[in-house]
Order: sequence, then C-alpha cells, then structure tokens
Amino acid sequence: MPLLKTSDGNTPLSAEELADLIPNLATREELNEWERENILQAREWGNRGRTSPYEMVSDEYIRKLHERMFDQTWKWAGQYRTTEKNSGVPFHEIRERLGVLFGDVRYWIENRTFSLDEIAVRFHHRLAAIHPFPNGNGRHARLIADLLIMKLGGPAFTWGSRDLMTQGEARARYLDAQRAADNGDIQPLLKFARS
Repeated sequence: MPLLKTSDGNTPLSAEELADLIPNLATREELNEWERENILQAREWGNRGRTSPYEMVSDEYIRKLHERMFDQTWKWAGQYRTTEKNSGVPFHEIRERLGVLFGDVRYWIENRTFSLDEIAVRFHHRLAAIHPFPNGNGRHARLIADLLIMKLGGPAFTWGSRDLMTQGEARARYLDAQRAADNGDIQPLLKFARS
C-alpha cells in the first residue's frame, strides 16, 4: 500500500508532513515496520524512566514520549500538529484541551475517582480524541496508558492482543470501543484494553 493511502481510523498526512519522513520508504507496510521498531525503543525508555504518574501527565512528558516513539521516522516527532485532521480538536485548541486533560487526570489519581484501569483508559481516550500530533496518536495514547497504569501499580494493557495498525477484527473492535467512549460509554474501551 502506498504511503499516502489511509484506511479507517488512520490520520492522513499532508504533503509537507510526508516530506519530513527521515528514512527512504516506499510503502505503508515499510513505514509501519520502521515505526514499530522506533516505538519499541520508546517503550524501553518509558519502562526505564523514574517519572512519577503526575510528571507523566504533562505537556513535557507527552511530547517527549512522542518524540522517542518517532524520532527515527519523522522530523516533526514530538511537535503538536499545525494542520486540521480528519479527527481531533482544531489545532489551535490543542494546548488548552491538554491542560484541562492533565488537570483532570491528576485529580482522578489524587482522589481515586475511578479504578486505576479506568483512569489510564480515560486518559488514553481523551488524549487520542484531542489528537495532538500529526500522526501516531492512537499508538502514543496506548503506550502512555500502558506506562501510566504500570506506574500506578497495575499491569500493562493488552489492547486486544493484536496489531491494531492493520485492518481486521481487533482494529474494528478498538475503533468501535473508541466511538462508544466518544458517546459517553467507556466500558467497551475498558474491556477491550484488557482483552
């Protein structure tokens, strides 16, 4: 599949964003594999870190994690998007919406408003819905949810135990669960995160 072709749930990249690709890749499959290796390195970095849950819920940390996930792939890694996308808030609202989200998550942690799983999954959902980066938002939101739940003392999520980048039943269930959460029902996403 060519790099420009997108499928359900994937964020299309502008010509300018595509021009910032670091390696010389020709297909979406090559890009996915290259990014997967980059993301594995970021996961190791996140697991080694001594960052507290409160520090993770910050502008600095989410940008650093995104940069670590895609720094070998995209020149814009760790930078908030400056264009409109097929999902997410208007780009000029990103910082404000993130500030509200960070405050909410810190409050949930301090006050045990929800179970630990629900805190991390709600963080994931709202972060993905804001869609702060040009690309990689779902993978970034899942990884930060994994890192947060582990810092809070729980096991990492399994997210359907499948590759969610490729079309298939697991990706369809994930997107359906995201849409249910968009409509106020977090339960399908909570269930999917542990499936």
